[in-house]
Amino acid sequence: MSFILIVVPVFIILSVGFIGQKLLRLDIKSISTAALYLMLPFLALQTFYENELNMNYLYILLFCLLLLFGLILVSFIAGRMTNRPHSKTSAFVLAGAFMNSGNYGVPVILFAFGETGFQYAVIMMVIQSLLMNTVGLYFAAKGSKSGGTLKASLIKILKMPVLYGSISGILLQIGSVSIPDFIYNGMDLIASAAIPTIMLVLGMQLASISKKNVEMKELSGVIFIRLVISPVIAYAITVMLSLDTLLASVLIVLAAMPTAANTTMFAVQFDTEPDLVSFSTLVTTSMSIITVPLMVMLLS
Repeated sequence: MSFILIVVPVFIILSVGFIGQKLLRLDIKSISTAALYLMLPFLALQTFYENELNMNYLYILLFCLLLLFGLILVSFIAGRMTNRPHSKTSAFVLAGAFMNSGNYGVPVILFAFGETGFQYAVIMMVIQSLLMNTVGLYFAAKGSKSGGTLKASLIKILKMPVLYGSISGILLQIGSVSIPDFIYNGMDLIASAAIPTIMLVLGMQLASISKKNVEMKELSGVIFIRLVISPVIAYAITVMLSLDTLLASVLIVLAAMPTAANTTMFAVQFDTEPDLVSFSTLVTTSMSIITVPLMVMLLS
């Protein structure tokens, strides 16, 4: 029951966005743009600024890179096997390779593994944030129906302020630069609004989904990648790296988290199969109420 209560706030926000879109018919892309360009950069800056760099970053960074590479490879194979266009393959990567290790994963780890596990989870959240805001953005831009050449995708990434928010946070932390309270408090308010707004966008997108645009075969593939293949690959990586039991357990559970909500925002912004990505987020989040507790039980 406690695990279910953790995800209740997420579903409340999704429901508000869903109902609001049904009643008000808001412009989803405008709200998504505000979150992506105005709020998320401050959240990225705050995340990297507040979390001190240490050796655990190196081990978890290596784990995240190997996991991401494995999931991208699996997603590409799945996309090519179904003979889908490049936009669908990019959507497979967005929905299958990036997990909700932050606002969902961190509280679950705190409850299941205590303070030490929580610290590991925060480090992974920081690294995943950086990967999502670079590699994730690249695939969102690459899968855009308006065109996805390598040069165009890289240019779009360089125009995203969230990348510079991440870099600024790292540099400020490394340089031990102290941000005055009157400035930081304002930044904190904007950063705090980012995740709820992203979840609202997801709920709004779900209210606008056309079911004919989401095929069960594609959805099943994403679900299998995210909730089955991902933790299996994660387990293999932890064995290969000979990680200690607690760190390995935390990383495997986080690898089994549902699709990250940010991927919906990216998909909406670049028109990269937003229905498939957002529906994958909803379904994997719903299923995780059962799959995540089972994973914790197996590893505890």
